[in-house]
Amino acid sequence: MTLRPLGTVTEIVESAGMGVSYAYEDLVFLEQNAFLLQFTDKEQEVLIHINEEAEKNEITAALCLLQKKAEERTMLFCKGNYYRLSQADENNIRIEFL
Repeated sequence: MTLRPLGTVTEIVESAGMGVSYAYEDLVFLEQNAFLLQFTDKEQEVLIHINEEAEKNEITAALCLLQKKAEERTMLFCKGNYYRLSQADENNIRIEFL
């Protein structure tokens, strides 16, 4: 099992004025629903997936800020894919990467 730098990623997210709401396996859910982070096989690299419903012109600055804060901690936050969230059932959500 690969150790993932969740603490460092949480610090990066918080330094960008955002918060982590939940982490599950290789995914990190942010309080701001516009982004979803995913650890890669490279310890210092994280993918930033973008919610398809997010306003593109409103997230550009936030995306750049996350990437800048990651660089300050010698991590690389790369733009990933778009994703869609839907309710699978009463207790679960479905994530579809586009």
